[in-house]
Amino acid sequence: MNHDPTLPRRAKDVVSTHSVFGAPCWVSLTSRNLKTTEDFYSAVLGWRWRNLKLGDHFRIALANGVPVAGIAAVAAMWQMAVAWTPYFAVPDADVAASRARERGGTAAVGPLSFPPGRAALLADRDGATFGIWEGELVGYWEAWRRAAPTFITLHTRNAFDAALFYGEILDWASGLPGCCEVEYEGGEVVLRSQGDVVARIDSGAVETAPDPTVRPHWQVHFAVADVAACARASEKHGGSVLREDAAEAVLRDSDGAQFTVTSRRER
Repeated sequence: MNHDPTLPRRAKDVVSTHSVFGAPCWVSLTSRNLKTTEDFYSAVLGWRWRNLKLGDHFRIALANGVPVAGIAAVAAMWQMAVAWTPYFAVPDADVAASRARERGGTAAVGPLSFPPGRAALLADRDGATFGIWEGELVGYWEAWRRAAPTFITLHTRNAFDAALFYGEILDWASGLPGCCEVEYEGGEVVLRSQGDVVARIDSGAVETAPDPTVRPHWQVHFAVADVAACARASEKHGGSVLREDAAEAVLRDSDGAQFTVTSRRER
């Protein structure tokens, strides 16, 4: 989550999780091999790469010059699954992790120190993995938020129950200044931050679908100009297409991580 060291930081550019909390603030991919991961996402999504101060195992991806995601080649080192994970801003990582455990969730990693902040990898009580971040947000985070290059959806068995779990951990709809607001639309929960829709929780056909890939999980969506071109590039560069229509495609990268590309017009 560290900011890009090649870009200048000014005091007014620094945004912390004390002023922005409860909202998705970043997405990160655990990988086995940085070179393989970089080559795949450069070909499919046109990303460029920068190093981070955290070391040789970490990279930051840029889309049109805007930081869009982090890559951490720690899957083998930490015996973790290769997967995309959303991170939520919290003012205190220890408090948030404790709240998750008290409500039936689990802590897989951390909280650990990753200057200029602290992070933890958690799972909700249905097994969906998510992260929390305390501290400074990625450099030029406001540009990332305005560009809206990513979107996240939780596919789970009970959207209402999941909203209660996350809301109690992340202070959604708490009445605190700057908190996220929650609305219920049919069987779906819509999360808004500063008036923008930033996440959805969906009670889809998880229980009836035989495909194990639709177990409770957070799905990361990337906005693209050409869904079909991304799908063909994925197949060409060692990935696969799980589902595709004109508006979006669910892809699996060359390392096995699942993600969605969504038409910018549909966002």
